[in-house]
Amino acid sequence: MSAASVPAQSPAESSPHSSPLRPWEGTGLLVLRNYVTYRRQWKLFVTGFLEPVFYLFSIGIGVGKLIHSFEVGGHTIPYAEFVAPGMLAASAFNGALMDSTFNVFFKLKYEKLYDQMLATPLTTSDIARGEIIWGQLRGASYSVAFLLVMWALGLVHSWWAVLAFPATLLIGFAFSAVCMGLTTYMTSWQDFDKVLLVQLPLFLFSGTFFPVTAFHGVLRWVVEATPLYRGVVLCRELTTGVITWESGVSVVYLVAMGLLGLLVVRRRLETLLLT
Repeated sequence: MSAASVPAQSPAESSPHSSPLRPWEGTGLLVLRNYVTYRRQWKLFVTGFLEPVFYLFSIGIGVGKLIHSFEVGGHTIPYAEFVAPGMLAASAFNGALMDSTFNVFFKLKYEKLYDQMLATPLTTSDIARGEIIWGQLRGASYSVAFLLVMWALGLVHSWWAVLAFPATLLIGFAFSAVCMGLTTYMTSWQDFDKVLLVQLPLFLFSGTFFPVTAFHGVLRWVVEATPLYRGVVLCRELTTGVITWESGVSVVYLVAMGLLGLLVVRRRLETLLLT
C-alpha cells in the first residue's frame, strides 16, 4: 500500500503515548471551553431570547385582542395560548441554529479551531458531540426563560407542560445536528443567505401563528413534514394538555433527525480535517 493511500490520523490516534479521552470527557471539555469563551458575552444570548418574547407580546397578546379563541384538539383556547408554544419551539430552534451555523463556520474556516483541537486527545466525534450539545444548551437556556415568561403570564394550565422543557432539548438537538452538518458544506459567508431563506419561512409557516388547517392539499403535507412544525405540535400539545398521537410522531421524527445529523457531522469533520 502506498503512503498516499493510507488514511490520515489525528495526533490523538497516531501518537503511541496519547491517552484517548472517554466520549463524555472529550465532549465535556469542548462544552466547558465554549462556556468559558462566551460567559463574558452574555449580551449575545439575550438577543436570541428577546425575539420570541417580542413576537409573543406583539402578535400573541396584541393581535390576540382581536381574535376570540382558537381550537386545539377539540379544546378552545385563547389565541395567546396558541401562539406561545409556537414561540417556545421557535426559541429552541433559533438558539440551536445560530450557534451551529455562524459560530461553527467561523471556527472551521477562519479560526481553524478544530484543527488545533485535533492536536490534542480530542477526536472529531468529541467535537461533533460537544458543539451539538453546546448549541442545544443555548437553545435550552432560551426555552427555560420563555417557559417562565409563559408561566408568569398565565399561559400554562397543564402539568404536561413540565415535559415541554425536554421537548425543547430534543428540538435543539435535532436542529443543532442538522445545521452543523449543513454548515460543513458551506464555503463562504454568502452561503448564509440560504440559511436565512429557510429560517424565515420555517418560522412563519410552521403553525406558529395560525393552524395548519389554513393550508390545503399538498401544501399542508409539506408544512406537516417540516421539523419546526413537529416541534411546535409537540410543545403545543404539552403546554395545553391536549396530547395526541402526533406528539409521538414528533418525538420519533426529531430523534431520527438529530441522529442523522450527528452521523453526517462526524463524517464531514473527518473528511475536512483528517484527509
